[in-house]
Amino acid sequence: MTSEQRQKIQPTWLGKSLAGVLLGLVLAYILIAFFAWYGPGGIDAQDKVQFNMWMIPILWLTLFSFTYLFNSARQAWLILGGANVILYSLFLLLRGGL
Repeated sequence: MTSEQRQKIQPTWLGKSLAGVLLGLVLAYILIAFFAWYGPGGIDAQDKVQFNMWMIPILWLTLFSFTYLFNSARQAWLILGGANVILYSLFLLLRGGL
């Protein structure tokens, strides 16, 4: 594959930043929710609340930093938004909310 055939990463930093801030935070919350409810000890495990609280910014900033690797802001919004919809739907389905 030549360099002309590969898509270049577009410098749409504002759109990517907003996707990382908004959708990345929501995605970090749902990933921590899965760990909180279905991880070791369930939701009532000792000291799990404190661990979950400190893991959210680490996970969020990791997702935020990887947002700049998407080819475009549109792709970042679609993939992160789709991941949010799928994971929240799965979480509600497993919790018996749907």
